[in-house]
Amino acid sequence: MSKLIPTPGQTVGPFYGYALPFNKDNELLAPGSAGSIRLQGTVYDGAGDAIPDAILEIWQPDAEGKVVQRTGSLVRDGYTFTGWGRAAVGHSGVFTFTTVNPGPTEAGAAPFISVAVFARGLMNRLFTRIYLPENEEALAADPLLSSLDPERRSTLIARRDADGGLTWDLRLQGGNETVFLDFERVESASQ
Repeated sequence: MSKLIPTPGQTVGPFYGYALPFNKDNELLAPGSAGSIRLQGTVYDGAGDAIPDAILEIWQPDAEGKVVQRTGSLVRDGYTFTGWGRAAVGHSGVFTFTTVNPGPTEAGAAPFISVAVFARGLMNRLFTRIYLPENEEALAADPLLSSLDPERRSTLIARRDADGGLTWDLRLQGGNETVFLDFERVESASQ
């Protein structure tokens, strides 16, 4: 009988389907509501294959640029814009949200949607942004976008669909990899 040798630890799962999804989690407001749009895209791995088991979370201001500050965003009443949503990708790697075009939070700022990505093989979630394709002056002045090479910058800008919705694809690695943000941990003064 051969002796089994311990192997290094690895991620297990994901088990997202058990606890994270909830009813209407990808609807920041009801489909068909005034001003609602569809935000859609595909999540790809480094080989260019669609990932069938990722989850995306988004946070954004409303159409006027106001950040929603109400509790209870897990409860969808079909009328209230929540500013937060979660969507599991389907077997084809496609995600979809019903949301609004975010407004700028400051005069002249480029509107964007914040994104967190959870996927197999990731020890920690990834953070990125989705910018609206309009208002090139605001996009050029955005501190994050202006710090990037033009090729890298384009990975953060969605495409406007003929129906007014947005399409934005996410690439976790490889050619045309999406730009991800690194938030440094801030230690409190008492530590």
